[in-house]
Amino acid sequence: MEIDFNKYEPVIGLEVHAQMLTKSKAFCSDAVEYGAPANTLVSPISLGHPGTLPKHNKEAVKYAIKIGIACSCDIAEFNYYARKNYFYADLPKGYQISQHTTPICENGFVDIKLKDGTEKKIGLTRIHMEEDTGKSMHDQDVYDTLIDYNRAGTALVEVVSEPDMRTGEEAYQFLTEIRKLVRYLDICDGNMEEGSMRCDANVSVRLRGAPQFGVKVEVKNMNSIRNVQRAIDFEIKRQIEAIEKNEKIYQETRTFDAIKGTTFVMRTKEGASDYRYFPEPDLPPLHITPQFIDSVKAQMPALPKELFEKFTKVYGLNDYDANVLTENKDVAEYFETTLKHTGNIKSAANWVMVQVKGYLNEQAIEIKDFVLQPSKIAEIISLIDENKISNSAATQNLFPAMIIEHHKSAFEIAEALNLMQENNSDELQKHVDTALAKYPEKVAEYKAGKVSLIGLFMGEVMKLSKGKADPKLANQLVKDTLDRS
Repeated sequence: MEIDFNKYEPVIGLEVHAQMLTKSKAFCSDAVEYGAPANTLVSPISLGHPGTLPKHNKEAVKYAIKIGIACSCDIAEFNYYARKNYFYADLPKGYQISQHTTPICENGFVDIKLKDGTEKKIGLTRIHMEEDTGKSMHDQDVYDTLIDYNRAGTALVEVVSEPDMRTGEEAYQFLTEIRKLVRYLDICDGNMEEGSMRCDANVSVRLRGAPQFGVKVEVKNMNSIRNVQRAIDFEIKRQIEAIEKNEKIYQETRTFDAIKGTTFVMRTKEGASDYRYFPEPDLPPLHITPQFIDSVKAQMPALPKELFEKFTKVYGLNDYDANVLTENKDVAEYFETTLKHTGNIKSAANWVMVQVKGYLNEQAIEIKDFVLQPSKIAEIISLIDENKISNSAATQNLFPAMIIEHHKSAFEIAEALNLMQENNSDELQKHVDTALAKYPEKVAEYKAGKVSLIGLFMGEVMKLSKGKADPKLANQLVKDTLDRS
């Protein structure tokens, strides 16, 4: 029997955990460092030894407020933490310190744009602070699972969406926007592969138009944004097929197998009562003053949406170019700095998007490690705009040479490589005359109406000039000479 998938409506909500880039952990002075030897960044506090007391991390609070402001949230001035009690080997204290009743940020939204251009607001239920767990390692020992507590106690911010998403693509775009925001704000590196940003997806399906949600299934362990979409798409299909077969959907936690592209059961889903929340007795309530919130607002950078508006409305770039240039804050800043040295906005955008980003991708480096300053890119653009060098010579010869000799100017290198174009009309006219004399029969065909032969003559002129002829000037001289003869 063929299933009509369109009669069902998926309902999707995401919980995004972002590991904050604080120097120390959420409630103690242990250092935070990815890749350190196992169990070297721990202390009696992060390991939960009796008699130890946690302490607020001011920087973590500031970071949480930043993401809240970026998402237009209400910031709570009174906060307290709770103990979330559950037993798991990577939880050294036997409980997690997490905001429960009073999240630091509530409401708010994230704007997303789909591939077809559709825009949608995804509501946020809350953004709260908590501490991370340790890390279980299942591949280090043949017989046993090992635990690394370096990550335990690291400051986290959790962004919880409303169940406003209806497709895997919407979830993909939402998560992409969250990652972009935390990177712009410099509060998290957004690296899902290393686990510094993680996402749990809550998925259910219902008959289209039905008022009530279906049974919610949580999916974990997705190490890329693409895999989040794949897991959701699979889970939607699995649930609809189960309903059509009159099978029961259980409220459970499932994990995603990236190789098979399927989900499978981990455990039945706990409810809030299972965690036995109660106020954290060792941590005093946190009072955030309006003045502190204002000071954080004053430190906010320009966000992707603001830059997109600026790049399209002020600079006149199209949506595609603006999207590419605002994907990464450092790239956007590099582009804007380039504009301080050149007025050719479109050319600057093309150079940053194509040559610069292409080189970064080839070398697998970030733009902050790129040796050419924005002013050097502007020097190349200036040489092209002044017809002193061709675009092809600039991209194929000058740009690679400048990366090697980045202390020299574009003009110096272009001259040393003999890339400067011939702009002398008298010299170019000699090449034009030689080219036309070589093909008298083609000249006759051109005069008879075969204007496409202009390319043949131009090719010969460029060959005679060893590629150094100014194409515009050479083209005009060829036409003028043909018209006179």
